[in-house]
Amino acid sequence: MIDIERKEDNRGFFARTFCADEFQARGLDARLAQCSVSFNKRRGTLRGMHWQDPPYAECKLVHVTRGAIFDVIIDLRPASATFKQYFSVELTAESRRQVYVPEGFAHGFQTLEDDTEVFYQMTTPFSPGLSRGVCWNDPVFGIRWPDIGERIVNARDAAYPYFRSDQ
Repeated sequence: MIDIERKEDNRGFFARTFCADEFQARGLDARLAQCSVSFNKRRGTLRGMHWQDPPYAECKLVHVTRGAIFDVIIDLRPASATFKQYFSVELTAESRRQVYVPEGFAHGFQTLEDDTEVFYQMTTPFSPGLSRGVCWNDPVFGIRWPDIGERIVNARDAAYPYFRSDQ
């Protein structure tokens, strides 16, 4: 989790959302190769669980610029002590909190409000041939998604396979 440091005055506030030197000092990948926006019309929209394979494995910095999401990352690094475990957090435009998604993690989210916009910064460009995913409701991970009524999942995300250790 990354919380911004606000400098407030009577106009509002100013804050850096990214600083390569500060990321590097904390051992985080500070390369920036691509930025993307995901606009989601309806509450309940679910996107994920996605990652890219090497040599285009990516780190992501994710924050919400409008609305709110239930954000999820899954550790898919076989040698990790947290292999196959997930971390979830609610991100809102109001809180301005960010999630850093390391290489080797799948990422996805479900919108909690209509007209939600999510901003991503990535360390490598998108490579369609190396794009991967696992099913959002795979019982191996046991993600407890919010039950907020209708869930909107596109055909590609719904068709992702369940996790296999050799993926």
